[in-house]
Amino acid sequence: MFYVYILKSQRDNQLYLGSTTDLRRRLAEHNQGQSPATKGREPFTLRYYEAFLLENDARHREWSLKKDGNALAQLKRRIKASLQ
Repeated sequence: MFYVYILKSQRDNQLYLGSTTDLRRRLAEHNQGQSPATKGREPFTLRYYEAFLLENDARHREWSLKKDGNALAQLKRRIKASLQ
């Protein structure tokens, strides 16, 4: 499986969007400061994820959420309570 996920930093309340094949391992890496993109903002909590059978589908979804403000805004509205 391939995952697109949203983490929330407990330090600065900012969100981080990423993708991985191993969600538990990746969350642990973020929380241990092993990811340059999130280092210094740990700890993180997993707030949302989507699972895909094909890597290409997950990569396309991640790209669309990062590059298309409307797609991310729509998702944030849909999962508003989960992001609190």
